[in-house]
Amino acid sequence: MLDRKASSLDSKVALVTGSGGGIGRSIAETFAANGAAVVVVDKREAAAREVAAAIEKRGGEAIAVPIDVTQAAGIEEMKRAALERFGRVDVLVNNVGHFMPGAGPFLRTTEADWEGLYEINLKHILRATHALAPGMVERRSGCIINVSTIETMRGIPGNAVYSTFKTGITAFTRSFALEVARHGVRVNAIAPETTDTDQVPVHRWIPDEHKAKIPLLIPLGRFGTPDDHAGVALFLASDLSAWVTGVTIPVDGGAIAAAGFYRLADGSWTNAPIVAEAGIQPR
Repeated sequence: MLDRKASSLDSKVALVTGSGGGIGRSIAETFAANGAAVVVVDKREAAAREVAAAIEKRGGEAIAVPIDVTQAAGIEEMKRAALERFGRVDVLVNNVGHFMPGAGPFLRTTEADWEGLYEINLKHILRATHALAPGMVERRSGCIINVSTIETMRGIPGNAVYSTFKTGITAFTRSFALEVARHGVRVNAIAPETTDTDQVPVHRWIPDEHKAKIPLLIPLGRFGTPDDHAGVALFLASDLSAWVTGVTIPVDGGAIAAAGFYRLADGSWTNAPIVAEAGIQPR
């Protein structure tokens, strides 16, 4: 039987990139609430300092490191600041990512778009892991959590390059997990479905007259919240997942399981909403 300490991050040092808001902030604050000291990394200095201050106000320990993870110098500064303050990093959360620039049909994108999407969605994960994983290997203990997207498990029209690099995260997670498993280091990933954040304010995008249809779009009846992902990250960072490595966990409200089926207002399901709304019964 597992005791309550299995979910504890006491004495752990966690570094969370992009933790000035959204999913990253919730992960940072959740880790701190469960005992971890947290390195809050965000290129927005005011946001990083606000999150670190909020953690300390609740009795936790945190430092703000305002750097851009898409720059090699930023990764080195992030590592230096973390080791100088805490001496190590036990949990690395590679959270930064975005579908811009480069959104739109692939044939309209440019090589500059591809490079931008590579930098913000995949290359910084390679750099951050390359910088901090050696310490974990040396200590024979550590955990890396990469934040991918549910779009690695289905197509996303208008974002082919974005989904390509995000799918690369899944492949890197799986393969690197095997390389470091014998050293006691675990590597996993989270794949979020649409989540209401400042970056993706989906509720503000949907007109009021259509908000009542939101429960019909996702099996669990709502869009995600940052806390939904923070809970899974806590599982992956703690001893609750001590025998889990190399996997990508969809945090999607059942979207992938539905695979194109939608719930109707009467509770029935269809993969052809237009036909159902027209009242046509299959023969």
